[in-house]
Amino acid sequence: MGATVYNVSFPGLGINDLHINPVLFSAGGFSVRWYGLLIAIGLVLAVIYAMTVSKKRFGVDPDKLLTCVIIGLVTAIIGARLYYVIFQWESYSKDWVKIFSINEGGLAIYGGLIGALIGGLAVAKFNKMNIPALLDVAVLGFLIGQGFGRWGNFTNQEAFGTPTDLPWGMISENTGGVTVHPCFLYESLWCLLGFVLLHFFSKYLRKYDGQIFLMYLVWYGFERMIVEGLRTDSLMTPILNLRVSQILSAALVVIGLVFLIINFVRKKDTIEVPIKKLERKDA
Repeated sequence: MGATVYNVSFPGLGINDLHINPVLFSAGGFSVRWYGLLIAIGLVLAVIYAMTVSKKRFGVDPDKLLTCVIIGLVTAIIGARLYYVIFQWESYSKDWVKIFSINEGGLAIYGGLIGALIGGLAVAKFNKMNIPALLDVAVLGFLIGQGFGRWGNFTNQEAFGTPTDLPWGMISENTGGVTVHPCFLYESLWCLLGFVLLHFFSKYLRKYDGQIFLMYLVWYGFERMIVEGLRTDSLMTPILNLRVSQILSAALVVIGLVFLIINFVRKKDTIEVPIKKLERKDA
């Protein structure tokens, strides 16, 4: 059975009848979807960028960085799936086999970021790397990957928001014929803008290892806290019925701001957070 072809329009912009097929091509029982391809493109671009700037700008060994990326990619997939399953446990508690059916969807970006950090930092610790500097490189790559990956949500016609009469509102079969916020677009543009700004900041104004990481927490957390409130498919906490991503985003903003201020006041030359204990210089 072929994938649904969506008829997508942005009426306020005069863009109509975009025919979006989530599947790029199929051969036999195998299919390649735009979602996976766009994520892969973002990952490749992120790795190329990180390998290019890691040594000269951040003092991070590119070979060790690549090892962190490979392991981090595996743990990112695991983390993204577990995060989603935990907050959708009622859907999986009676059929655990479904947990492994990631081809049916159900990956959460925050879980992916957490998983990537856990795997990458474990490798970095083993290799005695400068972890705050590694985090600076990693989050710049995250912004590239997120900026491209969100367009996969567009091809799947998911991760959109509530009704809107703004000129860039989007409409398709999945929105029920209602013009809605294209949340994927908001996050993509915000991440790509963040990458450009933090790229130049890291090149000319960066004062200490870990500074870009803290700025990423504030930049991405602020956007996600706002945009998540517009979405209609948010994961919710089981007790207070609050949006999980909004709570986590708000926490990241607060944490980032607190440590940025602390380091500014103390004029530290490296990140002043718990991960400081793991800091090592590249061998």
